[in-house]
Amino acid sequence: MAREIIVDLASYQADLSVADYKALGATKAIVKVTESTNYTNPYANREVNRAAEAGYNGFAFYHFAKFGGSVSQAVAEASYFIKQTKAKFNLSPGTLMILDAEETNQTTDAVIAFLDVVRKAGFHTGFYTYKYMLPQFNLEAIKPHMDFFWLAAYPLANGAAADRNPDFNYFPSANYVDLWQYTDNLLGYKVDGSISVTDNALKLFNPSGAKVESKPIATPAPSPKPVTTHATWTDDLSVKWTAEKGTFTLGSAINLRWGATTTSGLIATLPKGAEVEYDAWAKSGGYTWVRQPRGDGTYGYMAVRDAQGNPFGTFK
Repeated sequence: MAREIIVDLASYQADLSVADYKALGATKAIVKVTESTNYTNPYANREVNRAAEAGYNGFAFYHFAKFGGSVSQAVAEASYFIKQTKAKFNLSPGTLMILDAEETNQTTDAVIAFLDVVRKAGFHTGFYTYKYMLPQFNLEAIKPHMDFFWLAAYPLANGAAADRNPDFNYFPSANYVDLWQYTDNLLGYKVDGSISVTDNALKLFNPSGAKVESKPIATPAPSPKPVTTHATWTDDLSVKWTAEKGTFTLGSAINLRWGATTTSGLIATLPKGAEVEYDAWAKSGGYTWVRQPRGDGTYGYMAVRDAQGNPFGTFK
């Protein structure tokens, strides 16, 4: 089977740019969404949007468990994980949703309770832990409740930069491993890096080719904002903008998005004849875009010309 590099992302990686994602050379990403029942990663949408813009073709999500040995708390955390992930993303049935269990007081019964809630909600289930922690879990008992097993064991010292070619002489000997997390510092980017071990590890990302997309939210990610106050600036999607005020009248229905890329989250589809007041324009991904100031202090973005400069409406 072909080996693929997969990265996992938490709030610590919020500042990675599209160029950084490309440099990492991964194909897929696993994004932290929640922890316990009171924390949601505020950068999860940004991370998915930027990775998608960099060409990543599959996404899964994970929850950092704090439930210890409490079955009831595990059920509550699973429900919170599902609710918050649904609020942020358009999830297809069968999306891979992973439990990160890496605290020493966690039990097999609580792990199974968490996985069963996730599976009952219509998602594929994943289980993650460290090789040295396996003795505290009954993996054979967990196996029927998980669709995917992700195991961490680092051949290099924690913090040492690793490349995209792990030494399989150090592969952790354990049953059912689909994905091996072999470094916490891939290429020096302070990003956890894993490598696929089975075909199952790859087919569970976006089953049947389904696409994970960010939902429109009140405080959208990536929320591109100018980094200077000059007539031109570059936003945090690396798109260069030029200030210009005007009005664009749609010649056909066009999507309004949270960023100037075709993979950015959808705000709405505006109908033919609608007028959009804009304050800047940019070229991105083969299109010319305009930026629409919105009443809540955010911006909407719309493609208004194709690669040949042909407009999708009229300007004034």
